[in-house]
Amino acid sequence: MALCNGWAARKLFNLHRIGQAHQHLTIKNFKVLPLLRQTVTSAEIGSRILRPQKVVGWWLAGCCGLTFGMVAVGGVTRLTESGLSMVDWHLIKGMKPPTTHEEWTKEFEKYQEFPEFKILNHNMTLNEFKAIWHMEYGHRMLGRFMGLIYFLPLAYFLKKGWIDRRLKIRTGILGGLLVFQGLLGWYMVKSGLQDRFEETDVPRVSQYRLAAHLGSAFVFYSGLMWCTLGQLLPTKYIEHTKAVRKLRMVAHSTKGLVFITALSGAFVAGLDAGLTYNSYPKMADRWIPTDILTFSPKWKNFFENPTTVQFDHRLLGHTTLAMVTYTWWLARKTPGLQGRTILATNCMMGMGAIQVLLGISTLLTYVPTSLAALHQSGSLTLLSFAIWLTHELRRLPK
Repeated sequence: MALCNGWAARKLFNLHRIGQAHQHLTIKNFKVLPLLRQTVTSAEIGSRILRPQKVVGWWLAGCCGLTFGMVAVGGVTRLTESGLSMVDWHLIKGMKPPTTHEEWTKEFEKYQEFPEFKILNHNMTLNEFKAIWHMEYGHRMLGRFMGLIYFLPLAYFLKKGWIDRRLKIRTGILGGLLVFQGLLGWYMVKSGLQDRFEETDVPRVSQYRLAAHLGSAFVFYSGLMWCTLGQLLPTKYIEHTKAVRKLRMVAHSTKGLVFITALSGAFVAGLDAGLTYNSYPKMADRWIPTDILTFSPKWKNFFENPTTVQFDHRLLGHTTLAMVTYTWWLARKTPGLQGRTILATNCMMGMGAIQVLLGISTLLTYVPTSLAALHQSGSLTLLSFAIWLTHELRRLPK
């Protein structure tokens, strides 16, 4: 009998263990998946219960892919300075784009009332405005589409009884996080529309809100990824020796460091800190720049001083690569690992090296949109491999 996740599967597995594996099993005394509310043989149990599980798993995988795309499009939106082109937010009304010249003119006039146009884009033409407006519109519509793709199938699966109690809790939390993410996006945009900029400033959203928006997107994606792996990858038991426990601890630490490094990248993006020192490995012929702690109080330097923010991101990037390499080396020394676990470490190691090369290339070429977008997407790819590895090393209940 095939092993599978879920409460119903555990009930059937218990029946199998008490000697009914070769008999016909009639499911009467407990509520299970609708597909199992009939007489089945033990040979049929695995194939029947895995079908709903796979359907739910591929739905979660699709949500993962769509979230990845949203993060990538959001990065391009920020890099092209398109995020402040839509100056209001309506869930339903905002779905219809301007179609006539009069509607476009009215939308452009609304944009002209805000700091980005007055300070930075006062010479912008209507056609140039349309280009950045469509970029932000695409990002928002992708978010609405994500909501439909998540909540409608989820309601259907719940009605069919294809989701067990543990997954119900997880998908409920993720659904709340998805709604919060949309609200947080508008809260972030509002910070760039306020009249708080001097004429010498570059109007931009708050780097704190940008980091919160990106961080919550990464948390949402991580939760989806974990649930997807739990549904689609069959459970493989690993004997949890001392060496395996050590590797699991290191792998989780590496995953956390990847997340923190990506979050520091949001502060780099929010402050345009990537344009401060475009040399490597030194910063203006110095290992530690002279203006690294010029802000007062000192703690503000780590969040508001572009020099310090870039320096921290470099340091975190180097540390992350070192931890990824150590995890890969430690996995090579750990006996008893399955082939899939080794594959996950190899993928993480390769992506870690690529991500560092993308970061250096982005810096040296003065942050072109294409490379910067690839670098941000690379951070999410690296996080995906780290999640996969920790999922392979998870401790299974007895």
